[in-house]
Amino acid sequence: MQALRVERLSDDLSGVELADLPAPVRTPGEVLVKVHAASLNFPDLLMTRGDYQFKPGVPFTSGLEFAGEVLEAESDTGFAPGDRVMGGNKTGAFAEIACVPADKLSPMPQGMDFPAAAAMGAAYSTAFTGLVELGGLEEGQWVLVHGASGGVGLAACDLARALGAKVIATTGSADKVTRISTLVRSDAVILTEGRFREQVAEITDGHLADIVFDPVGGDVFDESTRCVAFGGKLVVVGFTSGRIAEISTNIPLIKGFSIVGLRAGEYARRFPERGGAIRQAIARLAEEGRITPAIDRTLPLSRWREGFDAMARRELVGKVVFVPDA
Repeated sequence: MQALRVERLSDDLSGVELADLPAPVRTPGEVLVKVHAASLNFPDLLMTRGDYQFKPGVPFTSGLEFAGEVLEAESDTGFAPGDRVMGGNKTGAFAEIACVPADKLSPMPQGMDFPAAAAMGAAYSTAFTGLVELGGLEEGQWVLVHGASGGVGLAACDLARALGAKVIATTGSADKVTRISTLVRSDAVILTEGRFREQVAEITDGHLADIVFDPVGGDVFDESTRCVAFGGKLVVVGFTSGRIAEISTNIPLIKGFSIVGLRAGEYARRFPERGGAIRQAIARLAEEGRITPAIDRTLPLSRWREGFDAMARRELVGKVVFVPDA
């Protein structure tokens, strides 16, 4: 089978190559899946450099998540050959065949195709965990979503709107404002250049944001501390800006807001019942047509470099999905 292998860590993807490998062999408790689509996530890029918190041993097959069709499974896993499934693991998705523990898979929502299912899992799980589980999102609240052109940011905007919140989406690129506005049905899209608190205050009639969802960090986090309403929550999702921000504790004390760290995968591992409930809630929303993953482009796996480069250059508005070569 073909698989995208990280043979050595590098800053320029020079250690990554498409290779021919033997198909994986299933062990008890695992499910063998024919991959029909796999989506690119920012941690996939970081892992090629050794910059992600999870550092798999080299070499490894890249890719966090996929959607496909079951080839082999034990009856007690709840899956059978021919089942359409979505899920993944920390590695292994960018291949023609993947082998993962059964508890890492879920049935695909009814009516959803493979690319959409591959694009939905990690992004929407992260958004739901941050906004609902940790953020306590309520209908009518104001949500400020940073990095709204990325897969996780777009998912947070889409999910918040589906659950009745009012959404301000942000981006650092003026070229992306119109595209984001079209995709996420937000109440406003603003640029995160310099000070943006005044824009948030004007849009919310002085209320500010009940929840700030921040995958960006750095200067955006710094300004976000001025945008949180009293009693609100600032959810730390990541640091795509490259700088991990610091804060004086008197700021959340005086303004009365909470800073919440989000690790959706770890949350699901520590609280598996909640993780299952989150997956079910997302599937229901998808089957009802209330959420739709945004896909920037779909590429054959042989054009993997194009997708990784576009992510590194921050060109994307939505997810990159890889499909097997015809």
